[in-house]
Amino acid sequence: MHTSRTAITVTAAIATAALLGAADTAAAADSAAPSTPASAPAKATAKAPTGDGARALCKRLPKTDARIDRALRRLNGPATVRGSIARLQKRVDNAAAKGDTAVETYLKDKLAFRTSLVPTLNHRSTDLAAVRTWCGTQSFAAKKSAK
Repeated sequence: MHTSRTAITVTAAIATAALLGAADTAAAADSAAPSTPASAPAKATAKAPTGDGARALCKRLPKTDARIDRALRRLNGPATVRGSIARLQKRVDNAAAKGDTAVETYLKDKLAFRTSLVPTLNHRSTDLAAVRTWCGTQSFAAKKSAK
């Protein structure tokens, strides 16, 4: 058993040395070979993308718009809606009333983030309206949304 382990180690060392020697030989051959001009086109090994994804964007535009609208409705909802800013504000107030400063701080940070989502989502909704207009001018117009 000890012999076979030694044989495997020696074989691995020889194979590594052979690979390193081949790499040095290839590097020497590369440095001796004339370099190709920079303007020569490189061979593409992978299939290049055929477009910028506009067709797919226009196709999924209604679902994206619905997702943003749903998030805005939830965030702007009353205190009875899970995930709303009003509900989280109520939780912050309750933590402050109980004197749980650690919980209050955590919830305030969460409230600040959630509040910052509203302008971001409104901006995205405005951007999507412009994309919808652009998609309408293309041959691959977006589906009509359920608005």
